Amino acid sequence: MTIKEYFSSTNGKGVLSTSDSSGNVDSAIYAKPHFMDDGSLAFIMRDRLTHHNLNSNPNAVYLFIEDGNGYKGKRLFLKKLKEEENSPLIKEIQRRSYDLEPGENRYLVFFEISKELPLVGSGQ
Repeated sequence: MTIKEYFSSTNGKGVLSTSDSSGNVDSAIYAKPHFMDDGSLAFIMRDRLTHHNLNSNPNAVYLFIEDGNGYKGKRLFLKKLKEEENSPLIKEIQRRSYDLEPGENRYLVFFEISKELPLVGSGQ
């Protein structure tokens, strides 16, 4: 099963963790990633702390916990590739609508997966 198939067939909750260039850490609840045709994955972001951290440190970890009993899921180690501000693609791929403040920007941030591990254990 590919990672794209896994996320399309598995329900759960996700947390995206980032840090700034000084190592100050942040974690935020994020929906499942969007898988792009070029093999990258993307998240839609507002201009909040997670987005700010990625501008100074391109590394992140997405932790996904499957619904149900026990501790099943994935840890995806990510590296930011690029971003698009107010991209028309956001409206095409978004799974729900957002209430935005007037003039508020949204970003489509693209990542490559550096490493994939299970939620628990090293996977080795």
